Amino acid sequence: MSVATSLFVILLLILASAFFSVAEMALAASRRIRLRQMADEGDARAARVIEMQEQPGSYFTVVQIGLNAIAILGGIVGEGMLTPTFAAWISAVVEPQQAQTLGFISSFLVITAFLLLFADLIPKRLGMLQPEVLAVRVIRPMLVCMVALKPVVWVFNSLTDAIFKLLGLPARREDRITHDDILAMAEAGTQAGTLGAEEQQVIENLFELDTRTVASAMTPRDRIVFFLQSDDDATVRARIGARPHSTYLVCERDIDDVVGYVDAKDLLTRVLNQQPIDLRAEGLLNKVLIIPEQLTLLEALETFREVHEDFAVIVNEYSLVVGVITINDVMSTVMRGLLSPLTEEQIVRRDDRSWLIDGNTPIADVLRALGLDELPRQDEYETLAGFLMVMLRRIPKRTDGVTWGGYRFEVMDVDSFRIDQVMVTRVEEPAAG
Repeated sequence: MSVATSLFVILLLILASAFFSVAEMALAASRRIRLRQMADEGDARAARVIEMQEQPGSYFTVVQIGLNAIAILGGIVGEGMLTPTFAAWISAVVEPQQAQTLGFISSFLVITAFLLLFADLIPKRLGMLQPEVLAVRVIRPMLVCMVALKPVVWVFNSLTDAIFKLLGLPARREDRITHDDILAMAEAGTQAGTLGAEEQQVIENLFELDTRTVASAMTPRDRIVFFLQSDDDATVRARIGARPHSTYLVCERDIDDVVGYVDAKDLLTRVLNQQPIDLRAEGLLNKVLIIPEQLTLLEALETFREVHEDFAVIVNEYSLVVGVITINDVMSTVMRGLLSPLTEEQIVRRDDRSWLIDGNTPIADVLRALGLDELPRQDEYETLAGFLMVMLRRIPKRTDGVTWGGYRFEVMDVDSFRIDQVMVTRVEEPAAG
């Protein structure tokens, strides 16, 4: 075989090896979501790639047969072509026997380097850069190869399946996307500049709906504005003027004896019609939705949708009212990162090292503001006030504090046993408290 013919054969072998390398990497790196989009747009090849990802055994068997066969042929052709040439060059300075050995080693290194660079590294990097595009381009030639090598593929697949079954390994690929996968993709998109930081925050907030309870977004008991059903017109008007809201709870004897709720617009209608406000009037009260405090925000949202309500009273296991929540409270939890990086009423950053935080602030918001992953015994409380009570094992008083994870949490104000304000300061060295 002439040198020109040998070079041409080596070039063909490199191209064939590059094809199999691209096919291998493209199939493995292709994202199922992107392939599904391409299939929905009418690309039948993308659907075939998805099918191949579900059962890739035959595909990768053909790839490995092709790569190994090409590597062997490349060594044979390269050794026959390059060894005499290198040996002739080296014989000018060493003994002929040594020149033959060094020539063989030199030809082996050159062929290996070329195959490694042009038939392995470069093609696989291309396959990682545009996996879906390349996967749909190589799928039809790969199907032809699979048909041509079907007997050999069947033998190797049968042996592989038997070994997998013996070891108890799954034979099919499970391409399930979890919450963590989506959050990781959102974070990667933010780092790459294709997704805004606020948009990433909204996605994270959305997934938190399934883990945060209604207590983290509710209006707590001590802040509920309610009417007694016996309140007269003057009392109702005065309370609305002092603390305006869109919805008011109506009770019989006290806040735990709920009979319904009234919309502010209905009260305004009566005022405009110059009618007295009588909370016992027919048609004025609405039936109130009662939900347990153990519900997550996602479950509360589903309940609102099912009963076509947007206001609910939250009770504990003793049937005592602990708070109220509206659908706007739930949605504000999702949109908080888009509307404002932090809830201004609850978290105020004073400088680079300190924050003033309301005691009722949900722990998830505190962690996000401080850049912490978790706090100790986090399943025992929902708010920053709860964290301090659990850590101190008593009702905190002013100047009490806890140091944890490099931060000092100090109680600044207590109002009737309620922790109103907490000063959080970054300390020099993280310390467990």
